[in-house]
Amino acid sequence: MGNCCSNENGGHSAAGGTGAYVANPNNGHNEAVDALLKSRGYDGVYSHVELSLSATSLRDRDVLSKSDPMVVIYSKGRDGSLQELARTEVVLNSLNPKWITKYTIAYHFETVQNLVFRVCDVDTQFHNQDVKMIKLEEQHFLGEASCTLAEIVTKSNKSLTLDLIRGEQSSGPAQTQNSGKLTVCAEESVASKTTVELRLRCSELVSKDLFSKSDPFLVISKFTESGMVVPICKTEVIKDDHNPNWKPVSVNIEQVGSKDSPLTIECYDFNTNGKHDLIGKVQKSLADLEMLHSAGSAANLFIPAAVGPNSQNKVLKSQLFVDIFFEKTQHTFLDYLACGYELNFMVAIDFTASNGNPRLPDSLHYIDPSGRPNAYQKAILEVGEVLHFYDKDQHYPAWGFGARPIDGPVSHCFNLNGSSDYCEVQGIQGIMTAYMSALFNVSLAGPTIFGPVITSAADIANKSLMKGERKYFTLLIITDGVITDLQETMDALVHAADLPLSILIVGVGGADYKEMEILDADKERLESTRGRVAVRDIVQFVPFRDVQSGDASVLQSLLAELPSQFLEYMRLKRIQPTL
Repeated sequence: MGNCCSNENGGHSAAGGTGAYVANPNNGHNEAVDALLKSRGYDGVYSHVELSLSATSLRDRDVLSKSDPMVVIYSKGRDGSLQELARTEVVLNSLNPKWITKYTIAYHFETVQNLVFRVCDVDTQFHNQDVKMIKLEEQHFLGEASCTLAEIVTKSNKSLTLDLIRGEQSSGPAQTQNSGKLTVCAEESVASKTTVELRLRCSELVSKDLFSKSDPFLVISKFTESGMVVPICKTEVIKDDHNPNWKPVSVNIEQVGSKDSPLTIECYDFNTNGKHDLIGKVQKSLADLEMLHSAGSAANLFIPAAVGPNSQNKVLKSQLFVDIFFEKTQHTFLDYLACGYELNFMVAIDFTASNGNPRLPDSLHYIDPSGRPNAYQKAILEVGEVLHFYDKDQHYPAWGFGARPIDGPVSHCFNLNGSSDYCEVQGIQGIMTAYMSALFNVSLAGPTIFGPVITSAADIANKSLMKGERKYFTLLIITDGVITDLQETMDALVHAADLPLSILIVGVGGADYKEMEILDADKERLESTRGRVAVRDIVQFVPFRDVQSGDASVLQSLLAELPSQFLEYMRLKRIQPTL
């Protein structure tokens, strides 16, 4: 998977992106640079996987010969609608077919990708017809199977065997006997693992500021088939420098398309308001950049011409140099999954009094009799529906904080299940049940303190690490208020950054979340009371009002960064994906 950016101490920190290939462990974010990328269609990174299909013991629908099966692959939407993705070839006279046609699909960690496979027996009269033209309603339905892409890629051999059922398309009720089995195998594209490390610098950049030098950064973009320009990578921002030398960045070859695919490299002067000034640009492929590096030559930046039949680009004295061009293969997130690594889910819920009386409709904890989930339930469900595929036993530590359990003092970390001995619940529904039960068994209090729940999560991650378990943990903290233990929380986070742990904070309600932005460490790495700086950024924060706006879920965007944080930890600790 992916791309990356690096960051320069002492200058403006540029966005680290959601890239999984991390060239520099000190990656950071910057909201203004991120806004530029998002406004231009940047939506994270992915891996391509190739699906191969085979079946056994299919139903025989032919009288004088065996069935002639074909598979149709669909994606299934949240509303249950099906969109056809691909069709295999027709295998003649076989009840145990192995189809040659393969389908390549982009794997996105942050979304649940539901797939449906329908097998049909193609009538003889259609055998010489292009499979795309075959009318499915005129063929015999043999069976259907469904799964998520995550269920396939999390298997050690990336292979999943499913029972074919006749379901609604059969004359009777759903039947599983004698309908056969379908096996789906996934193989990650080699190009997903191949990256080019680039170290770029510029000379004689022009000044875009009145009283100081420019603060330059680079954005590398690709061209889509429709002609759109989509950013795939960016550098850090270097302050007051007309001859900047940026830290290395990595570009994934598959994401680009190929080494010969055209790229545009734009140099911007950073502005805190997000309206960055274009200093100049070049258009080169990776192959062109490799030639510049080999020859030790440079490319002149230019300013695009104004629209007009006789207009020409303005060529600048400013030049782009390629000091490092290094092609390499790196282990991907899917490589670690294949070797048995898991992502384990934890949750901590804010029970402070500022949430309001749970029995009243204006409370953030109100349980609607109609079944409509509140903000806390929505966050748990949305994160849980993605992460539960990556946890084998689905035993989830779940805590509450900021409340007074029955006959006890205020607790800033109590087990959500009411037990004094263990904190785990079974499955996402177990979290939901424990949460609703706790609402009627604790008294909401305060203040809002994060330190104890982060420490508890870190202790579990540390014990797992000491046991040699192949686990990486994600703690979801859902809160409505401003924390009162900022420095203690920062101390806990600096310690936790050394462990296989990421923290996702979701703010519900309309509180002022300035402290959360500090914890997010997008602008400056966290520092402990003793002056120790966190080795990596493990916190992502989002207000729930943003989660609920627009078609795309902000929570999904944050989840998309988990593979990057996972890989950053593995590479920081030099852990290889071995069987």
